[in-house]
Amino acid sequence: MRPDEREFLARFIREHSGIVIGADKDYLLESRLLPVARKAGLAGLSVLIQRLRHQPTATFIQEVIEAMTTNETLFFRDGHPFAALGEELLPKLAAIRPGGTPLQIWCAASSTGQEPYSIALAARDQVPRIVQSHGLRIVATDIDRTVLAKAKAALYSDLEVNRGLPPALLTRWFRREGSEWRLHEEIRGMVEFRHLNLLGPWGMAGGIDVVFIRNVLIYFDNPTKQAIIAKIAGLVAADGYLVLGGSESPPGLGDRFERVGTRPGVYRKKA
Repeated sequence: MRPDEREFLARFIREHSGIVIGADKDYLLESRLLPVARKAGLAGLSVLIQRLRHQPTATFIQEVIEAMTTNETLFFRDGHPFAALGEELLPKLAAIRPGGTPLQIWCAASSTGQEPYSIALAARDQVPRIVQSHGLRIVATDIDRTVLAKAKAALYSDLEVNRGLPPALLTRWFRREGSEWRLHEEIRGMVEFRHLNLLGPWGMAGGIDVVFIRNVLIYFDNPTKQAIIAKIAGLVAADGYLVLGGSESPPGLGDRFERVGTRPGVYRKKA
């Protein structure tokens, strides 16, 4: 790949998704985008780049961006955010919200659904009375329409359910369908999936109680991280929370959020 071609692709991907591709990531561009080129009947990356320059249809742009997204996920990833949700965040929020007022959670970059369903399962398993008395509204978003379709289907392989999902929850909330596992409709019904690009309009109403945006901002440059944190702060309720990856500390975070106790990645909005 010529330097000017790599530069064009990196700029194009950053402008459309916020994902930063380092100068040493030619292998990543080639491994992710050559299958897109083959699928479209193109001879290689040079022809793909020409199409992006001169015939950038919305569908083709989406295919390119989806190919570059990382969809690594598993149930109850890292554990502690879901423990914090049931033990601390939801009980505190329920105590200051009138009964019958749904608690609102936004799960950004939800991938194939394991994280938002883990949120729903944690709430239903740990604080069922709060779910019953208040209700829980979980909105899960992702830039990749393909993974959103899988998430909505809520059908997972043996490998996927064995990655982080406690056996008791598998037995209680999943049923066998052939060689896969289907999540119970009660849990599926707690989550609404939407397509959303973090660089575009969000269409989200304010007053969100908890935002999960874990292991996502690491792919963006610092100005983009700072802008997203500021935008999230404008949507989170005055007494709401933000949950990041345990090692994430994006610029602007400390101006708007403060850490909750010793729990890594869990923050409360500053007064």
